[in-house]
Amino acid sequence: MSKAQTERIKKMESYLDEAGAVIAELDEAMDKYEKIQSKYYKLENYYGSTKWIDDYEADEAGKLPAELKRGVLSEDAVYDLITDHSALMARMQRAVLRSIENKGF
Repeated sequence: MSKAQTERIKKMESYLDEAGAVIAELDEAMDKYEKIQSKYYKLENYYGSTKWIDDYEADEAGKLPAELKRGVLSEDAVYDLITDHSALMARMQRAVLRSIENKGF
């Protein structure tokens, strides 16, 4: 076995280890995402709806309990999450397309 062959095998082995770990992490993250996906879309539909506007106006009028956590009523928190989600979906789509292009599917 040549030195070049040994080095190539070592390099490919490190790629296998690294890719295996990252793919396992991504798989776990996808499991988590799929579990909350319906909740995310309910939140997205709530944001800007008449119910959200009613809740927002109640908060502005001081009608909600002071101790109530209400980041969902801020004008930025949900919008920022929707923007982040859209960017992530586009990033995932590009990653899938690169995989398809690289494999020739």
